[in-house]
Amino acid sequence: MTVYSEHKIVAIGGGHGLGRMLAALADFGSNATGIITTTDNGGSTGRIRHCQGGIAWGDTRNCINQLITEPSISSMMFEYRFKGAGELDGHNLGNLMLTALDNLSVRPLDAINLIRNMLKVDVNIVPMSEHPSDLKALSKEGKWVTGETSVDEMEADLQRLDLDPEVPATKEGVQAIEQADLIILGPGSFLTSIMPPLLLTEVGRAIAQNQNAKLVFVENLSPEYGPAGRMTLREKLEWCERACQGRKIDVILGEETHPELSDWNYVVSDLASPNRDWRHDRQKLQQAIVQLLTE
Repeated sequence: MTVYSEHKIVAIGGGHGLGRMLAALADFGSNATGIITTTDNGGSTGRIRHCQGGIAWGDTRNCINQLITEPSISSMMFEYRFKGAGELDGHNLGNLMLTALDNLSVRPLDAINLIRNMLKVDVNIVPMSEHPSDLKALSKEGKWVTGETSVDEMEADLQRLDLDPEVPATKEGVQAIEQADLIILGPGSFLTSIMPPLLLTEVGRAIAQNQNAKLVFVENLSPEYGPAGRMTLREKLEWCERACQGRKIDVILGEETHPELSDWNYVVSDLASPNRDWRHDRQKLQQAIVQLLTE
């Protein structure tokens, strides 16, 4: 189908939500690019960063896992999580493999491409930055908090989000945005998956300058908790647009009507998986995206 070969798509975010989106874009092959958040500091990823440094690999690994179409010994190995007592308990072998390549001074993007080739994944996977950075937030009470897990647990509402330190965006990700016909934000955790890449100046600027692309925000199907859960959808859209230097979001995809969002083009679409209504269905997402491209 020509729509898959004629259009370039970029999806931005992290974790399970972006993995789901990229799986829906699998038919676009190398015309689809995922720009992945690299600020996670929890779980296996956080433990590795604490003792080894480097960027967070967990979201990248999750996205690659959801794109594996041919189960193999390689894919089983990449997805393997250690169990039992001791240091390895809870660690994911994919995270350790990517960390090992990083320690061998392999460029993070080259490390990802090596794994993609091994697992026959066509969709491009680009880390938002190849330099380690953490998320930090300023609460409305004037207190700074550092680290994704701490941001998620904030009891006060927040007024500002930053990266610490400020790092450059990966140039291949910026180039993909510049060439894209469609740029997708979400679904995913708003503050810790969708926002971090948008905090990179070059990413926000590239989105703002690509006026030919449709900018789409995909709403979550289940409620968030913590400070993101206390934000309205309008606030989230305004945060995204501010990070994109005032660039207007063209389409919001979601399942519920929002009469209060009359300033935006909200498209109501059935997107939920039939057996897990909190999760997006790959096929339905794919159909919705193709429709946006062909309109």
